[in-house]
Amino acid sequence: MNKKAIVGLLTLTASVLLGSLAGAPSRAADEHEHFAPQRGRVVDGRGQVLDSRYNHGHYYPSVGVSVRVLPEGYRPYFYGGRPFYFYGGVWYAPGGPGFVVVRPPIGLVIGVLPPFYSTVWIGGVPYYYADDVYYSWDPAQNGYVVVDPPANADQPSAPPAAAQEDLIIYPKNGQPMEQQAADRYECHRWAKGQTGFDPTEAGGGVPAADNQQGRSAYNRAMTACLTARGYEVK
Repeated sequence: MNKKAIVGLLTLTASVLLGSLAGAPSRAADEHEHFAPQRGRVVDGRGQVLDSRYNHGHYYPSVGVSVRVLPEGYRPYFYGGRPFYFYGGVWYAPGGPGFVVVRPPIGLVIGVLPPFYSTVWIGGVPYYYADDVYYSWDPAQNGYVVVDPPANADQPSAPPAAAQEDLIIYPKNGQPMEQQAADRYECHRWAKGQTGFDPTEAGGGVPAADNQQGRSAYNRAMTACLTARGYEVK
């Protein structure tokens, strides 16, 4: 066999191998693909997809995408004896030569919601949504639990009146998104403890007659806490 034929054979073999690898689904991705198929998404120039469900409006890497190094500032979690890593609303698990984007297992509990999340009310219950994952607050575990998509997920309801008055929060000191999420959560816990009002619960968790007063007190407490941490609140 001459030199030209050998080179051609090697090139063909490499192409076949690469094609096989590209077509092989990630085991880690398959094991956690228990959510509804991604919908309403547009791919950007970097290969990320736009999650526009509920007007969420943020880009994320697709399930199955591999990375060699986790993003700086990730949070580690363990569930069922297996490690998962969380950053910016994206979940990773060990896979291939490094890590692969996956969906988190149902039941995993986190302490802080993603920096970007959408609050979705379904049947009078608030769910927190980001990147095709739904979270629900569980007071017994003092955290947010990954849950299955709720029934009638495509038909969200209007939030209760007590939950409509959201604060506008601006990071004056350039706090990164992860820090903003942590500060907002910690101030929420403090404000809830001070006032007894919880905007994540229907009616704020207080009698209807106390909704407006409870919301006002909660907002004042949140404003005081966030202002002390370097935010402008309106």
